[in-house]
Amino acid sequence: MLTIQGTEIKDRGITAVKKAQQLGRPVLLSEVYKLDSINPLSFFKIGSERFLGERFFWKDPKGENILIGLGISKQIQSDQATDRFFRVGKEWGDLLEDSLIFNEYVEMGVGPVLFGGFSFDPNKEKTELWSKYPDSLFYLPKYLLSIINEEAYLTTSIVCMPQDDHTLFERILDERNELLHSLYQNSQNEQAVLLETKEIAPEQWKQSVNDVVKELTGGPLKKVVLARELRLIFDKQIEAETVLENLYRQQHESFIFAFESNGDCFLGASPERLVKKQENEILSTCLAGSISRGKTVEEDVRLGETLLHDQKNLIEHQYVVEMIKEALEESCEKVIIPDHPQLMKVRDIQHLYTPVIGEARNDTSLLLLVEKLHPTPALGGLPKREAVEKIRQVEVLDRGFYAAPLGWLDYRGNGEFAVALRSGLIQGNEASLFAGCGVVADSKSESEYLETGLKFRPMLRALRGE
Repeated sequence: MLTIQGTEIKDRGITAVKKAQQLGRPVLLSEVYKLDSINPLSFFKIGSERFLGERFFWKDPKGENILIGLGISKQIQSDQATDRFFRVGKEWGDLLEDSLIFNEYVEMGVGPVLFGGFSFDPNKEKTELWSKYPDSLFYLPKYLLSIINEEAYLTTSIVCMPQDDHTLFERILDERNELLHSLYQNSQNEQAVLLETKEIAPEQWKQSVNDVVKELTGGPLKKVVLARELRLIFDKQIEAETVLENLYRQQHESFIFAFESNGDCFLGASPERLVKKQENEILSTCLAGSISRGKTVEEDVRLGETLLHDQKNLIEHQYVVEMIKEALEESCEKVIIPDHPQLMKVRDIQHLYTPVIGEARNDTSLLLLVEKLHPTPALGGLPKREAVEKIRQVEVLDRGFYAAPLGWLDYRGNGEFAVALRSGLIQGNEASLFAGCGVVADSKSESEYLETGLKFRPMLRALRGE
């Protein structure tokens, strides 16, 4: 049975409380312990009773960084559109300034980690659909399991107040060990059964595509990404851990994420990295242009070759390459981008893909890069500002966190954000799924509609347990 014997948290906690009293403000205390191997899905699941609505899950495509958070020690949120990336970074930096962090390990993603994201467009009128998610929302988890290159670490983070005493740290010690003990209790997840699928205004969406195509022929706009929604109704409450487990199994080569807020859960399996920062090394991804997978190896190769030579998709892809190159060159000493795209193959779709490597300047923060890159032409369009304004005007959908930056940053400034694609929002016994496509001058509304149908598949399969 897994137990952390370390009782240092009591002495460290009293030190943190004394510091909070001296400063007259809260002080963050974090400590890290190395653990034996833990199943990440089991850790997420054990928080379902005590920390429901306060959990997150993250896995990168290679499984090198897996992060699971239970409980909220500190929440950073805002509905202010102005300087929202800077504000999150500032509040995180202020909390870290006086912190006491006991971490002997150098791995990124170990120690205090802030997880969360931003809405796609804070100036879009909010609807009831996304009412549980502010435009900026981040958690510092109470308990963070970090599995880095298959090594497991548990970070406990407590924001200590001047009025706290030793009883707080005794409770934390007991709670932490109770959590670890409960990893060994088996319980079966039940798959909810789909009763009804509602397409939200499909004909209106197709008309929007046709209207935008007309505008693209003569105006400044080159491309506009339009998204739509499916609403699914099930026979009982959908268990996020069941859907997450299905995604983990079915879409293992993607970013797997789940992010709860006030009872709702936004989760998905995105193929697209926005940006990763490890010290000064920057990685990003140009992903635009897609086609289905083949039923046979021969058909799959043929479809891939078709995509690699399709002018519409190549032009769309090049827009993304140029924009990401330009955005990163403002903040990097150098940027390396291959001349030609390659194929990225995930379970249902193959994409045109160009990897990007950069070397950041010393004053470049991860959130600054997120701000510069969001939204890429693959999610918004070109030119960026005009395309986002057009989306705001014509899209029925409130995108919320769909197609927006979601990810994490650690206390050393490292971290990674993905674009929240192939995703859905679970609300009780209902779920909304989201998918979009790039509309350019020669787009046909029916083929774009079919493309979005293809992009719904990963979440549909996970929700149905297929």
